[in-house]
Amino acid sequence: MAVNIDDVYQRVLALANKEQRGYITPQEFNLFANQAQKEIFEQYFYDVNQFRRIPGNDTVYSDVDDMLEEKLQIFESTDGPAVVSAYLGAGGGGINKRLPDYIYRLHRVELNNVKCEIMNTKDFNDVREAGKLLTPTNARPVVNIRSNIMRCRAAGGTFVTPTGVFYFRAPATVNWPYFVVGSKALFDGNSPSLVHFELHASEETELIYKILKFAGLSMRRDDIMKAGQGLESAQVSQEKQ
Repeated sequence: MAVNIDDVYQRVLALANKEQRGYITPQEFNLFANQAQKEIFEQYFYDVNQFRRIPGNDTVYSDVDDMLEEKLQIFESTDGPAVVSAYLGAGGGGINKRLPDYIYRLHRVELNNVKCEIMNTKDFNDVREAGKLLTPTNARPVVNIRSNIMRCRAAGGTFVTPTGVFYFRAPATVNWPYFVVGSKALFDGNSPSLVHFELHASEETELIYKILKFAGLSMRRDDIMKAGQGLESAQVSQEKQ
């Protein structure tokens, strides 16, 4: 399902037209490639919010919401009790847990398979003084995340450690490795530093257009930038019709 990084690089070079418009070095390509991947990945969350307001259809392979879920599932992961307990403690005797850097967006926290209600800081701090109907219980645990610190309360407002954290991780940093023969950089497919795009295979075309746009900006070539920008806009419009 991943996108081959060398395929993308070669197509970008072909579109940029080395002889007439300039050359994109491997270092530049890697920078542009990671920026393009980051933009596409972040856009998923905005698109999900937008398309969930629109009625879908019964055809899974053509329903936009289902397609977005398929793309996001690549990055969805869960940390269980042992891993959550091992999170670096941040005060409170280690009960308050600092979320690891690999968590990009957290979307669910559980305590013994029960979903925790995520509260803002003020409401979370006030729950111990709340009435019986609002006081946390083991059947209604609450959690707060502030400055990347996660705190959870259960029965009687007691601090506890969650047993499950559900989140999206960020895509791995891509890298097109190479060796030089003469003055030409050649792809090293056996390099341990090789990292392909983790995005869904359907994103290959948009990756190419975005990288081409960034290359045009870097080389101050309006023709390349506008070509990439135009192709990217056409691709996005087609996807969102």
